[in-house]
Formats: sequence, structure tokens, C-alpha cells
Amino acid sequence: MNHARWKPAREKKAVAGYTETAEVEGERAEIRLAMAFAKAVYDRRKVLGLSQAQLAERAGLTQAKISRVEGADAVPTLPLLLRLARALDASLNIALGEDQEEVRFVARPAA
Repeated sequence: MNHARWKPAREKKAVAGYTETAEVEGERAEIRLAMAFAKAVYDRRKVLGLSQAQLAERAGLTQAKISRVEGADAVPTLPLLLRLARALDASLNIALGEDQEEVRFVARPAA
């Protein structure tokens, strides 16, 4: 069988003029943002050399909650964002726009 004939579904849909509904596009944007946040938490935790359990203790959360956050399985509330930023010794910057979704923890200057 010639595998060159196999095309990802997105390529087939693009060729056929397929467009996603606004609802699907919105869901994809939410997933991208959740994944960006999860990666930012993971990256900052690793920079600090913390385990999930250590971060959880610093933030007053459970290790399971940190795991859900890093797995993009939890939608963080504003109080949770604040707790995580403080526990990670950083400020949380979130930039949202038409073509931009960026989440970064910026280390606080040493006192």
C-alpha cells in the first residue's frame, strides 16, 4: 500500500474548502490557552527545581491539583492564578488577542 496517499484529515478538509464553526474554533482556542498555561506552570516549576508536591505545598494545594493544572485538565480561577504566581515567585503575564495567546511567568527581581 502506498502511504503517500494518506493525508491528515486537516489537509483533506482544507482542500475541500472545509471551515470550522465558530464554536469549534472557540473550543480550540480554549484548549490552546489551557495548554499554554499548563506549559508555563511546568516550565517555571522546572526552572525552580520543584517537584509537583513541593509546588503544591508552596501554593497550599494538592499535588493532584498541580498535576491537573499541568495536564491542562483544570480551568484555573483568578485566586488559583494568584496562588500559583506567588508559589512560583513570579508575575503571571497573559496576552490575548486575535492572533496571540501567550502565557508567561516572569521571575520577580531578587529583593
